[in-house]
Amino acid sequence: MESLSKVFTLALAMEQHGPQKVLDKLGANATGQPFNSGLAVELTKGAPENPLVNAGAMSAVSLIDAKDKTDRWNKILNNLNVWADATLTVNEPVFKSEMETNQHNQALAMLMNSYNSFYGDTQEAVEIYTRQCSVDITVEQLAKMGAVLANGGKSPFNGRQLLNASYVPQVLAEMAIAGLYDGSGKWLYTVGVPAKSGVSGGMVAVVPGRYAIAVYSPPLDEAGNSVRAQQTIEYVANATQANLFLAK
Repeated sequence: MESLSKVFTLALAMEQHGPQKVLDKLGANATGQPFNSGLAVELTKGAPENPLVNAGAMSAVSLIDAKDKTDRWNKILNNLNVWADATLTVNEPVFKSEMETNQHNQALAMLMNSYNSFYGDTQEAVEIYTRQCSVDITVEQLAKMGAVLANGGKSPFNGRQLLNASYVPQVLAEMAIAGLYDGSGKWLYTVGVPAKSGVSGGMVAVVPGRYAIAVYSPPLDEAGNSVRAQQTIEYVANATQANLFLAK
């Protein structure tokens, strides 16, 4: 899943705490910097920016209410499972590899903690964040997860209300603000639908009340977004007049 997982941990935090606390603790502003930027943290002195860049996503993990590390991970994984209407698993070789090379994320977490913008143990949050990013998922499962957001937080597949319907606009707003990192503004300008990408090459877009679409294609642009996924979703969005800023 890589960064695609961030949306659904954000949704879990939103369901637990409500949109105002999420805004206060995690923010809703574009950084104007790459998704793993430490400069963005320094420039704002750790003020919450958004939960879809790495620093904010790790803060979101630390914000999840849980008894301990195991409980926190189980809640995050169970949440992914019900959204995907499937039993998802961690790709252990990917997790091991990323744990061996995630020193930058560890530094980001400690930097956020130094500004009191972290809400639990930094090493625990980094490990859980890395584990959630290492969850395997199919394109169909990802589309199902997007469909929950398109359907007002209710799964069309298992009938469960997974996110309070009144909180869905805030999750979609975060996707519009930072879902494609420093390419988010251009995407919103040209396509006009909330979307989220991951460096694995996956991407999901949501048209509220209508549909979700997921695409997988590994070649990435300079911002870390799938080139072909963007082209495919833009084509479908244009063909279906999905731009949210179009007068209907």
